[in-house]
Formats: sequence, structure tokens, C-alpha cells
Amino acid sequence: MKIDKVLNEIDEMGDAHAGSSAETPIRKDAFEVSDTDKIALIREDVERIMQTLGLDLTDDSLKGTPQRVAKMFVNEIFSGLDPKRKPKASVFDNKYKYGEMLVEKNITVYSTCEHHLLPIVGKAHVAYISNGTVVGLSKMNRIVDYYAKRPQVQERMTMQIVQELQQVLGTEDVACVVDAKHLCVNSRGIRDIESSTVTSEFGGAFKQKEVRREFLDYIKLDTTF
Repeated sequence: MKIDKVLNEIDEMGDAHAGSSAETPIRKDAFEVSDTDKIALIREDVERIMQTLGLDLTDDSLKGTPQRVAKMFVNEIFSGLDPKRKPKASVFDNKYKYGEMLVEKNITVYSTCEHHLLPIVGKAHVAYISNGTVVGLSKMNRIVDYYAKRPQVQERMTMQIVQELQQVLGTEDVACVVDAKHLCVNSRGIRDIESSTVTSEFGGAFKQKEVRREFLDYIKLDTTF
């Protein structure tokens, strides 16, 4: 049975806090198990964890927790692992010949730190300069959300967002800045509730100092209504 094979081939990364590459480390056999089977397996694992912690799973408040957590992992917070869920980002001709920078700012980021499986919460700011094609504004949000919904390293996520939009738009002129709080820092360890992490990736024209400065100035604009 493939489930047994999958369980026997799990590779542990250890306690290293370094990102492995710009690609999310996903095994080749990751999708040989159905979502239904994954939920069943994860439910059993969560039950085992809770029992090890000494919790009473017969209690009305706790008995449904393993199933809820398993469904949440597969269908929600880690749904971005499945390439079938990647948003289809249709592009259109830039018929109005808009040649300036387009910035989508304050995109909400809900992700999960892959080192402690604790939340990463913040904002992403994305920009591109059209070379003849444009993409729907909501698709930029959906691309951010897709790459956020997996165990992540913020640096990698920032790079993945830029690389995806570069491929969709057919241009190197894409940039992204992410400012987020990591609960692995805020709620454990040093427990610094004020600190946040800022990452950036600049492609093409955004590597030029003046273009990058323009993008960063747009991010600072007060656009509250």
C-alpha cells in the first residue's frame, strides 16, 4: 500500500533553521496519497500527539480536534503544496498602453513557519511594469495566498511570488516586499512581540535604484479610506 511507503520515506530536516532552496522541498511522491487518506493519517498522528501530552480525547471539547486539525492542514493552511490548486492567472493585452509601475500593496499574508509550524502573519506588496501584458489585480493576491499556504521560509516565499509573476507576465520587471510577524519569535523562544521580518526580491528594472525607490515610496503612501 502506497501509504506505508510514504510513511517509511519521510525525510526529516532536523532542527536546522536554514532554507534549502528557492523551491519548497516537496517529495516526488507527495501526491500519490489522496487528500482523504492524508486527512486520515494526520488525524491519527494528531491523536497520538494529544494523547502523549496527556489530554483526554473523550472530552467533548477535544474529541473532534484531531479531525479538525487534519482537515485544516490539508484543505486550508497547507493547500498551497498541491500544484492543482495554483491559481490560473490569465493575462491580457495592455491595450491602454499603461507603461508605469503597477503596485498592489497591503496583500494579507497568512502562512506557516516550516521550522515550528507556527503562524506567519503580515502584508505583501507586489509591483510590476508591463511589457505588453497585464494580469487581473485579484490574481496577484491569489498568487501570494497560494505560496503562503504551505510550510514556508519568508525569504523563499518572497522569491516564489516574484518568480511566478515573472513567468505569468513574461517580464523580469517584478518586485515584492513582505513584512510579517513570526509567532515562533513572538510567542516562544525570545518572545519578542514587537519585531517583524522584512524580505524583498527585486527583478529586472527594479534592481535600478530609482525604480526601487519609487516602488518603496508607493508602499509608504497612506491609502486608508
